[in-house]
Amino acid sequence: MPSFHDLGLSQSMLRNLDRLGFSEPTEVQSKTLPHALAGQDLIALAQTGSGKTAAFGIGLVENLRDRLFAVQALVLCPTRELADQVSKALRELARARDNIKVLTLCGGVPIGPQIGSLAHGAHIVVGTPGRIQDHLRKGTLKLDRARSVVLDEADRMLDMGFQESVEAILAEAPEDRQTLMFSATWPDSVRSLSGQFQRQPVDIRVESGVANPDIREVFYEVEPGSTESAIEGVLSEYQPESCIVFCTTKQQCDDLAEGLRAGGFSALALHGDLEQRDRDSVLVRFANKSASVLVATDVAARGLDIKSLPLVINAEPARDAEVHTHRVGRTGRAGEQGVAITLYTPARRHKIERLEAARTEALNWGDAKTLLDRPVQPRVPPMKTLCIAGGRKNKVRPGDVLGALTGEAGIPGSAVGKIDLFDFQCFVAVERDYASRALNRLEKGRIKGRMFRVRYA
Repeated sequence: MPSFHDLGLSQSMLRNLDRLGFSEPTEVQSKTLPHALAGQDLIALAQTGSGKTAAFGIGLVENLRDRLFAVQALVLCPTRELADQVSKALRELARARDNIKVLTLCGGVPIGPQIGSLAHGAHIVVGTPGRIQDHLRKGTLKLDRARSVVLDEADRMLDMGFQESVEAILAEAPEDRQTLMFSATWPDSVRSLSGQFQRQPVDIRVESGVANPDIREVFYEVEPGSTESAIEGVLSEYQPESCIVFCTTKQQCDDLAEGLRAGGFSALALHGDLEQRDRDSVLVRFANKSASVLVATDVAARGLDIKSLPLVINAEPARDAEVHTHRVGRTGRAGEQGVAITLYTPARRHKIERLEAARTEALNWGDAKTLLDRPVQPRVPPMKTLCIAGGRKNKVRPGDVLGALTGEAGIPGSAVGKIDLFDFQCFVAVERDYASRALNRLEKGRIKGRMFRVRYA
């Protein structure tokens, strides 16, 4: 595999990559960067965690004309969370150049400040399709100087119903632009979009590595109406610190999460109907170990940055083998052992038979009776999350929150977990034994000399 020095990058970019700890390119980076730097269109099949943001980001930054203070690159993302992650990564890469401005444009926040930021100009814009379209309609965003457009997680964007918006946005960019598409799967909708808007794209496939020998898969046939009880049995047996339960519909997510909570499990639902504020709260609590079970649709769970996931449960089979592989591949990462459990009713047996026919090895079958007979033993999450009604716009920093907890509140630093800062609120995880004390002290005390409302998330 070539090193970054073999890819013809500028010396300033090489120094910056070294500072960022990029020792050698990942597979997707080594395969895509030569084409991205050369201005070619490409479509890359790569999973989350493969290094794809740097794969297109390095090329975008290297190809910028810094004296042209106009939008030269647009990155479309399906969700605000992914857009924020991409923007952060691009800003780090852009340190290789002087005075490069990266702007994030997403829904769920007021549009006025974004219009003000656009008036001052930007080199790279990262955003969600709906909000980008809003700015194009208002004339506050111009793409006439855009040389590159990136569609990140293209399949997920189309799954979420953004096809018309994406097509309208691409039609606003110059015809001779470079179009880069990154996708985890290769459905007809993505093929069609590529055929419509790309010019002889280079086709790049990166092995996802999800067929990990450290993943143990077990399949259980359950009777209709007993899925929830079987899931409680799985959770009681494995006692996972973190687990994603995949469902097909939003209603199924809500019903299952509610049923699991009634059984004593700390379960949260994640799907496309959640308001952005609620989605932020759910993702924060799951990532910081305040909730152990995330019940999610495939679309909602894509792009989640969950480092360690010991257990995945399919409440029912995925619609095809590719989606099943993507679900299962979320566990057993980074050298850790993972378990993937798939439940199916007799009416869904044909999906399992199709999956089995596509494999060379036999499936591992389990006895559903053992799950249903197991005593229900919910695991209590180690953390609780406090929500503080103050964030970046209130000049609150993570260090201020940590100082208030370890100083006035007298909480040991080791008992304070992840601190997630948003524009107008902040979430902080505290060990369960200290949570009540932390809440009482913060309600009566001050953060950075100011009093903020504090509640449990």
